[in-house]
Amino acid sequence: TLSTCENTARSVALDLFAQWETMEKDGKWRFTSPTHAVAAFLEALLELEEFGGIEKRHDHYLLLNQYLRKEMKRIGIQTYIDEACQSPIITTFYYPEGGFQFSPFYEAMKEKGFILYPGKLTDVDTFRIGNIGDIVLEDMKRLVNEIECYMNEKVLQK
Repeated sequence: TLSTCENTARSVALDLFAQWETMEKDGKWRFTSPTHAVAAFLEALLELEEFGGIEKRHDHYLLLNQYLRKEMKRIGIQTYIDEACQSPIITTFYYPEGGFQFSPFYEAMKEKGFILYPGKLTDVDTFRIGNIGDIVLEDMKRLVNEIECYMNEKVLQK
Protein backbone atom coordinates (compact mmCIF):
# COMPACT_ATOMS: atom_id res chain seq x y z
CA THR A 1 0.00 0.00 0.00
CA LEU A 2 0.94 3.62 -0.32
CA SER A 3 1.55 4.04 3.40
CA THR A 4 4.34 1.44 3.31
CA CYS A 5 6.33 3.89 1.14
CA GLU A 6 6.37 6.60 3.79
CA ASN A 7 9.74 7.22 5.49
CA THR A 8 11.57 4.69 3.33
CA ALA A 9 13.61 7.04 1.12
CA ARG A 10 17.33 7.29 1.81
CA SER A 11 17.43 10.84 0.46
CA VAL A 12 15.28 13.89 1.16
CA ALA A 13 15.65 14.98 -2.46
CA LEU A 14 14.52 11.58 -3.76
CA ASP A 15 11.68 11.02 -1.32
CA LEU A 16 8.93 10.34 -3.84
CA PHE A 17 6.34 9.69 -1.15
CA ALA A 18 6.92 13.14 0.37
CA GLN A 19 6.86 14.66 -3.12
CA TRP A 20 3.57 12.94 -3.91
CA GLU A 21 2.14 14.07 -0.57
CA THR A 22 3.13 17.69 -1.26
CA MET A 23 1.66 17.60 -4.79
CA GLU A 24 -1.59 16.19 -3.41
CA LYS A 25 -1.75 18.94 -0.78
CA ASP A 26 -1.03 22.07 -2.84
CA GLY A 27 0.03 20.98 -6.34
CA LYS A 28 3.59 22.24 -5.92
CA TRP A 29 7.06 20.77 -5.83
CA ARG A 30 8.70 20.37 -2.44
CA PHE A 31 11.84 22.14 -3.65
CA THR A 32 12.75 24.22 -6.68
CA SER A 33 10.79 22.90 -9.65
CA PRO A 34 12.90 20.75 -12.01
CA THR A 35 11.45 22.53 -15.05
CA HIS A 36 14.01 21.23 -17.54
CA ALA A 37 13.56 17.64 -16.42
CA VAL A 38 9.77 17.91 -16.48
CA ALA A 39 9.80 19.53 -19.94
CA ALA A 40 12.15 16.82 -21.25
CA PHE A 41 10.00 14.08 -19.75
CA LEU A 42 6.87 15.57 -21.32
CA GLU A 43 8.60 15.72 -24.72
CA ALA A 44 9.71 12.10 -24.34
CA LEU A 45 6.14 11.03 -23.56
CA LEU A 46 4.79 12.96 -26.56
CA GLU A 47 7.39 11.38 -28.86
CA LEU A 48 6.57 7.93 -27.50
CA GLU A 49 2.89 8.51 -28.18
CA GLU A 50 3.65 9.80 -31.69
CA PHE A 51 5.77 6.69 -32.35
CA GLY A 52 2.82 4.47 -31.47
CA GLY A 53 3.54 3.53 -27.88
CA ILE A 54 5.83 1.24 -25.98
CA GLU A 55 5.17 -1.89 -28.06
CA LYS A 56 5.88 -0.12 -31.36
CA ARG A 57 9.08 1.37 -29.98
CA HIS A 58 10.14 -2.04 -28.65
CA ASP A 59 9.44 -3.63 -32.05
CA HIS A 60 11.52 -0.90 -33.73
CA TYR A 61 14.47 -1.45 -31.39
CA LEU A 62 14.14 -5.21 -31.88
CA LEU A 63 14.26 -4.79 -35.67
CA LEU A 64 17.41 -2.67 -35.40
CA ASN A 65 19.00 -5.14 -33.00
CA GLN A 66 18.21 -8.16 -35.15
CA TYR A 67 19.63 -6.44 -38.22
CA LEU A 68 22.77 -5.44 -36.32
CA ARG A 69 23.36 -8.92 -34.91
CA LYS A 70 22.81 -10.62 -38.29
CA GLU A 71 25.07 -8.24 -40.20
CA MET A 72 27.85 -8.22 -37.61
CA LYS A 73 27.85 -12.02 -37.69
CA ARG A 74 28.14 -11.86 -41.50
CA ILE A 75 31.19 -9.61 -41.11
CA GLY A 76 32.67 -12.09 -38.63
CA ILE A 77 32.01 -10.25 -35.37
CA GLN A 78 30.29 -12.45 -32.80
CA THR A 79 27.87 -11.42 -30.08
CA TYR A 80 28.68 -11.97 -26.43
CA ILE A 81 25.12 -12.72 -25.31
CA ASP A 82 22.99 -15.47 -26.80
CA GLU A 83 20.05 -14.16 -28.85
CA ALA A 84 17.52 -15.75 -26.48
CA CYS A 85 18.79 -13.54 -23.66
CA GLN A 86 19.52 -10.42 -25.73
CA SER A 87 17.93 -7.08 -24.89
CA PRO A 88 16.86 -5.10 -27.96
CA ILE A 89 18.55 -1.88 -26.84
CA ILE A 90 22.28 -2.61 -26.65
CA THR A 91 24.44 -5.46 -27.90
CA THR A 92 27.85 -6.60 -26.71
CA PHE A 93 30.29 -7.99 -29.26
CA TYR A 94 33.56 -9.86 -28.85
CA TYR A 95 36.62 -8.20 -30.30
CA PRO A 96 37.18 -9.68 -33.74
CA GLU A 97 40.27 -11.77 -34.32
CA GLY A 98 43.20 -10.46 -36.29
CA GLY A 99 44.83 -7.73 -34.25
CA PHE A 100 41.70 -5.69 -33.50
CA GLN A 101 42.21 -2.74 -31.15
CA PHE A 102 39.23 -0.85 -29.79
CA SER A 103 40.73 2.67 -29.55
CA PRO A 104 41.50 3.18 -33.26
CA PHE A 105 38.21 1.47 -34.15
CA TYR A 106 36.33 3.80 -31.79
CA GLU A 107 38.02 6.88 -33.28
CA ALA A 108 37.32 5.75 -36.85
CA MET A 109 33.63 5.19 -36.07
CA LYS A 110 33.45 8.51 -34.21
CA GLU A 111 34.82 10.30 -37.30
CA LYS A 112 31.95 8.75 -39.25
CA GLY A 113 29.40 10.01 -36.71
CA PHE A 114 28.95 6.90 -34.57
CA ILE A 115 29.73 6.58 -30.87
CA LEU A 116 30.37 3.06 -29.60
CA TYR A 117 30.95 1.87 -26.05
CA PRO A 118 33.92 0.02 -24.62
CA GLY A 119 32.73 -3.22 -23.11
CA LYS A 120 34.76 -3.60 -19.97
CA LEU A 121 31.91 -5.28 -18.12
CA THR A 122 33.79 -8.57 -18.07
CA ASP A 123 37.34 -9.85 -18.29
CA VAL A 124 36.63 -10.66 -21.94
CA ASP A 125 37.50 -8.05 -24.58
CA THR A 126 34.20 -6.70 -25.85
CA PHE A 127 32.56 -3.54 -27.14
CA ARG A 128 28.92 -2.49 -27.23
CA ILE A 129 26.60 -0.89 -29.76
CA GLY A 130 23.35 0.72 -28.65
CA ASN A 131 20.38 1.09 -30.93
CA ILE A 132 17.94 3.16 -28.89
CA GLY A 133 17.04 6.76 -29.47
CA ASP A 134 16.43 8.50 -32.76
CA ILE A 135 17.97 5.73 -34.89
CA VAL A 136 16.41 4.28 -38.02
CA LEU A 137 17.34 1.24 -40.10
CA GLU A 138 19.29 3.38 -42.59
CA ASP A 139 21.51 4.57 -39.70
CA MET A 140 22.20 0.97 -38.72
CA LYS A 141 22.98 0.06 -42.33
CA ARG A 142 25.46 2.93 -42.54
CA LEU A 143 27.10 1.85 -39.29
CA VAL A 144 27.46 -1.76 -40.42
CA ASN A 145 28.90 -0.59 -43.74
CA GLU A 146 31.47 1.59 -41.94
CA ILE A 147 32.43 -1.28 -39.63
CA GLU A 148 32.81 -3.65 -42.58
CA CYS A 149 35.00 -1.13 -44.47
CA TYR A 150 37.10 -0.59 -41.35
CA MET A 151 37.53 -4.31 -40.79
CA ASN A 152 38.55 -4.87 -44.43
CA GLU A 153 40.99 -1.97 -44.48
CA LYS A 154 42.50 -1.95 -40.98
CA VAL A 155 42.12 -5.38 -39.40
CA LEU A 156 41.81 -8.08 -42.02
CA GLN A 157 44.52 -6.69 -44.30
CA LYS A 158 47.23 -6.91 -41.63
